[in-house]
Amino acid sequence: MHESYHTLYSQDLGRHIEYLVFGDWGYPVIVFPTSMGRYYEAKDFGLVESVRHFIESGKIKLYCIDSIDTDSWYAKHLHPAQRVYHHTLYDRMLNEAFVPMIQQTCHVEKVGVAGCSFGGYHALNFAFRHPEQVAYLFSMGGAFDIKQHLNGYYDDQVYFHCPPDFLPDAWNPHFQYLKIALGTATDDFCKGETEWMSHLLHTKGIAHWLDIRPQANHDWPIWRKMFPDYLAQIG
Repeated sequence: MHESYHTLYSQDLGRHIEYLVFGDWGYPVIVFPTSMGRYYEAKDFGLVESVRHFIESGKIKLYCIDSIDTDSWYAKHLHPAQRVYHHTLYDRMLNEAFVPMIQQTCHVEKVGVAGCSFGGYHALNFAFRHPEQVAYLFSMGGAFDIKQHLNGYYDDQVYFHCPPDFLPDAWNPHFQYLKIALGTATDDFCKGETEWMSHLLHTKGIAHWLDIRPQANHDWPIWRKMFPDYLAQIG
């Protein structure tokens, strides 16, 4: 399984974003880390290894990207407005630089996005903000109401990065082409938020798979079982 380290400089963020790529070819899937996680987290916790056969067979190419959570949602030393602003810059980097680079490299119109826990938020938020760039969305143990991180602060940018808030009034023809798996487990403390997101999508007529695994909780062992099942949906 070929692994390579890369960086992408973002003018908006004023920094290099680090990421690992697994595989030489295959359909590209961006993997976001958990809360304040780093680009190597999916490798360290065995998520990449769980889908080795997809990578080695050339079906999938994984892009494991860094987060900036410590400067955005989890930057408790900053005013909430500044935290949200930093995330808007991260979103812009993804939309205008990182995803276009992958589209060009892999010769695809759209990419897949995936993540566990807070990475599930990143994946779902990006997918529904930019559905013209995303074909597959896989959330594992995700929670999507970002307001819990902002101490009661609210503005337009919070609204547009909080899927439970913006989705009820949002529409894009590309929503209908998204292939979506929302994974959770019976003892996952994020199960309620995942079920609520499933309800929102159902009321909008957006097809998806709500996958509730029995006798499992909010942790890597069940996510390592989910991820291969979800990548198998890519055709």
